This record gives sequence, C-alpha cells and structure tokens, in this order.
Amino acid sequence: MLRLKLEQVGLQGFEYYMPSQLSGGMKKRAAVARALAMDPEILFFDEPSAGLDPIIAAGIDQLILELKQAFRMTIIVVTHELASAYLIADRMVLIDKGNIVAIATTEEMRASTQPRVRQFLDRVAEPEVARELDYLQMLTEERRRSR
Repeated sequence: MLRLKLEQVGLQGFEYYMPSQLSGGMKKRAAVARALAMDPEILFFDEPSAGLDPIIAAGIDQLILELKQAFRMTIIVVTHELASAYLIADRMVLIDKGNIVAIATTEEMRASTQPRVRQFLDRVAEPEVARELDYLQMLTEERRRSR
C-alpha cells in the first residue's frame, strides 16, 4: 500500500527516507500520499504551494490535476495563489471575513465586476493599508534624509 501511494504522487523509491531527507515539495507529496492511503472521496489541500518556489509549486499544481483526473474525486483547495487557482479549479469560492462573496467558474470569476472580487483579483490594497504603507514610506524617506 505504501509503495503504491508514494508512486501515485511521484515518490517511488523514497519509502525509507526520513522527513529531514526530503525537500519541501517532496514533503508536500508525502503528505498527499498519506491522505490518499484512506482512499478518500474528498481531498482537502490548505495552501499546497505555500513556501515552495514557483517551479516546485507548479509541480504540486500538476499533481493535483493528475489526482483529479485519475481518481475522479472532489478536491478542495484553499489558496491565495491565483495562478494555481485558475489552473486547477473548476469552480472558485471567494471568502472575505468569513462571508462568501462569490461562487463562480474560473471564467466567471475573471469576468466578475463585483467590487470586492475585483479588489482581490486586481490586488488592490484596503484604503487603511494603503495609508499605513504611505505613512511607513514617509518615515523611511525622512530617515534617509536625516542621514
């Protein structure tokens, strides 16, 4: 069973490795293999590409797509990585402060004119955050001038 699940996530031959011997991406794949051991109907991923470089993150995205195709299972991914979300999602849910703001296909989400959706997708800071950043920038500039 162990070898089969590791093979399914591209880790064949690594069954005797200790976690400290695995890269970040390999650890993520091992976690997926562990979850697959129970043959779930639904698989949850929480920020699967967090802490990974873009190349390894793309490999995790590809793994998720392969699992979705091979097992025809429901996969729920929580992510702030829009590139990953658009690649792997059939449907997207945008949650803001615990409230569902939008549920849509990737195409519908991209085309949304809903202000909060646009703010998220276009990476527009909250006005308070923008003011805080302006204040920090002002302090930094004052400090540079005083040197």
